[in-house]
Amino acid sequence: MTRVTDRLSPHPRFPPRGASAHRGREAVPRAIGARPAAVALLLAATALAGCERGSSHLPGVSPTGPGGCPAAQAEARTAVSRAERGDVPWGGPTGGPAAVPGKTIVYVAQTMTNPGVAGVAQGVREAARVIGWKVRVIDGEGTPAGIQAALGEAVSLRPSGIVLGGFDPGSTSQQVARATAAHIPLVGWHAVASPGPSTDPPLFTNVTTDVDAVAGISARWVIARSHGNAGVVLFTDASIPFARHKSDLIAQGLAACSGVRLLANENIPIPDASSRTPREVSVLLSRFGSRWTHSVAINDLYFADAAPAFRAAGEKGSGPPFNIGAGDGDPSAFQRINSGRYQAATVPEPLTLQGWQILDEFNRAFSGRPASGYVAPVHVSTAGNSAGATTWNPSGYREAYRKIWGG
Repeated sequence: MTRVTDRLSPHPRFPPRGASAHRGREAVPRAIGARPAAVALLLAATALAGCERGSSHLPGVSPTGPGGCPAAQAEARTAVSRAERGDVPWGGPTGGPAAVPGKTIVYVAQTMTNPGVAGVAQGVREAARVIGWKVRVIDGEGTPAGIQAALGEAVSLRPSGIVLGGFDPGSTSQQVARATAAHIPLVGWHAVASPGPSTDPPLFTNVTTDVDAVAGISARWVIARSHGNAGVVLFTDASIPFARHKSDLIAQGLAACSGVRLLANENIPIPDASSRTPREVSVLLSRFGSRWTHSVAINDLYFADAAPAFRAAGEKGSGPPFNIGAGDGDPSAFQRINSGRYQAATVPEPLTLQGWQILDEFNRAFSGRPASGYVAPVHVSTAGNSAGATTWNPSGYREAYRKIWGG
């Protein structure tokens, strides 16, 4: 059974690693690097592991490598420095159709316990108050049956448009076909791997940052932060094609540095994260010890769920391991980063902006205009550049959309 919501939902102990282990992170002994063929086999094993439910560990690997990849380090430092800039002006549309009155939008959420999905829903509601439309949110509650039922209910309501909030349209093909037959435009958020219009599945557009850029900057942050020597654990949800594609790209980006080793690729479905992540983290800490220096997750929420296990093992909140979320940049992630509690950085989606963009895309669809083509820039938020903020959005988007919709 689905749930219609009128408000957003909030979203074995091990001994601590000693001082000698932490000193070892500052001057890590180097091992013989993997040959290109070995790297290719490692990537292939990682991709295959992502197909399975549960975790897949890569045994016998060292977190270090020869030379620390100086060329890759230099490129990574430049890219990260650029992405950490805070003065990002509005680069989206400045023109478009005036607001079409009297529309109703249904936002179908993969699960409102996913802070990114919930954050975009909040942005949609905020923008709806400005443009003068009605919005209804239906929570799929994170299960295939729940999402299918939620989208089916949305279609039966015959709204002006439907948002696919964070789930694969392929898992709801019958409901998508019904919406298309009823001429209800669909706009996705993280619904497919690429931003922009899609013919298969039939989306007027898909709103997201560029997944290649997000994955790339996340991997580069690890390379730059570790000076080219790291042992990395990757957290993903292989049940979502968008997330699986992102984690595959992150693994490829990490492989650009011979001194970076992928220790484990953890496949934990987002709806199961709260129950499974603490157990998996405890096992990883026991298995890898001080070799685990960095983590990358396709969604910040993994680090919220990992915190109790890190704390129980005596790990310092400021790291190691140093953790970066390759999305979504919800307020709780910023709070962990700003307070030094088991997360060092995030590559945030501009969630509120994307809610406004979704309504602007619908307005273009209702007006017979093409999608805007706007893709938000990639940004890296840390305690050093967030200035205590709990969200990140480029400046000027509210003013730009108000001006467009006002005609």
